[in-house]
Amino acid sequence: MSNRLELGKEYPSATEESAIQAIEQMTRQQIEQNYQAGERPARRDAHAKHHGCVKGEFIVEPNITKDMRVGVFQEPGKKFTACIRFSNSSGNIKPDYKADARGMAIKLIGVEGEKLLPDEQKTHDFVLVNNPVFAIRNLDDYVKFFADVIEAKGNLPLKFFLPGFNPFQWRLHEFKIAISAFNKKVVSPLEIQYWSMTAYKFGDRAIKFSTKPSTDNLSGRKASRSPNYLREAMIEHLKSKEAQFDFLIQFQTDAEKMPIEDATIEWKSPYHKVATIIIPPQTFDSPEQMEFCENLSYTPWHALPEHQPIGATNRARKQIYTAISKLRHELNGVSRQEPTEEYFSSLFGR
Repeated sequence: MSNRLELGKEYPSATEESAIQAIEQMTRQQIEQNYQAGERPARRDAHAKHHGCVKGEFIVEPNITKDMRVGVFQEPGKKFTACIRFSNSSGNIKPDYKADARGMAIKLIGVEGEKLLPDEQKTHDFVLVNNPVFAIRNLDDYVKFFADVIEAKGNLPLKFFLPGFNPFQWRLHEFKIAISAFNKKVVSPLEIQYWSMTAYKFGDRAIKFSTKPSTDNLSGRKASRSPNYLREAMIEHLKSKEAQFDFLIQFQTDAEKMPIEDATIEWKSPYHKVATIIIPPQTFDSPEQMEFCENLSYTPWHALPEHQPIGATNRARKQIYTAISKLRHELNGVSRQEPTEEYFSSLFGR
């Protein structure tokens, strides 16, 4: 029997379920402890600080090739309203000039078809970070990582990467990824590229995806020492200018060199543009808009089956993201609601 990996196929480990349970339990405990200690509102365990949500348009390429007309990309030129959340990746609220990775979460509104999760039936989410790879190889390692993150109080958990004096136990590959992700120079969330890091179905194939900013987004500004300078940069840009991103996908072409289960390995295959994201000039930082942004739920499992998340990290996200969203909404006394086109447009303008 061949041990070679197959394109598009998942390979769950025997310990996966217990690892997911352990991660969920630690995450719940951390949120509950922070809440009991007076942190209000109860926030996400990651990407807790958002710079704001903006209204955009997600436009499928008019000349998209037939082999890429899958799921939300089925109809050439199709336009979706998008609610886009920009954030820092830390679970702690800290100044923007502190080292951190940055996130971009896209919620398409008005997506028809049966979804993988029942709580939102008209949306489709894409979640991305400004680094092409994840810093954790598997879920057993993630259990250790999460415990060390808690001990490090949100700082980079050196204990996880360098657990002792034995160099054979060091996780140098993962350490290099974490250092790279946390120390990227960012002057504005609108000026950097983001990646899915993890794999997804694309019909019967597997892909990763990315959003690349237009060169017209570049401002020449420099990072400041203001604690909220990333939000301030977005406010300044969107006062008078639109922002654009290309939405790109890359296919898994070699199951060995481009694994699905190990998200620390960068895929080396061409990117193909399948959509354009346009964020028009707007105001997005009113108290009502910021509260709306705080109460949204994003998960890669808000998706059509044609784009099902795959790989260990994504399988864990299905259970953990849902549980944590329910918990923080319960603690905050806020109902979980799917954003409608009408309400979103009334709040952010048509």
